[in-house]
Amino acid sequence: MNPKSILYIAMSLDGYIAKADDNIDFLSIVEKDGEDYGYTNFVNSVDTVIMGRKTYDKILSLVPEFPHKDKETYIITHNDKASLEKIKFYTGNLKELITTLKGKVAKDIFIDGGAEIVNELLKDNLIDEFYISIIPILLGNGISLFQNRIPEFKLQLISSKAYEKGLVQLHYKVI
Repeated sequence: MNPKSILYIAMSLDGYIAKADDNIDFLSIVEKDGEDYGYTNFVNSVDTVIMGRKTYDKILSLVPEFPHKDKETYIITHNDKASLEKIKFYTGNLKELITTLKGKVAKDIFIDGGAEIVNELLKDNLIDEFYISIIPILLGNGISLFQNRIPEFKLQLISSKAYEKGLVQLHYKVI
């Protein structure tokens, strides 16, 4: 079975993954003890993580240690930086990276954001599946997940699930 590149991300009902100041506090409105919305199962299905440097920095500002230290992680950045164990700071071509990884990884590839990385991957048709968790809030503005000038994609709904706190998770694959 060929590894897939899968976007797993949350956004407001009006399509924002963060407020204009990069604030993601709105995600807390769906927090519930013992509920991770399938995240643990998803993360166990991947062996590689790709994220932008801003997303990486945001994660490090919120948790005491990087949560994916057991996975090969590529931080997409414009600045060269030395690797830290399994974390590699990648300045090369994103399409080449995904193509290379799909040829050598055993499990799927987790695309963790942010919007710049997602939209760059979409331009080259490099995302195979989407898990999008809709948070029940309208932000009005902020950092939009999907930006202008991406190609049209037809998607097939694999599943949808509504949770008690109002989060709705949609799982699509590109057809």
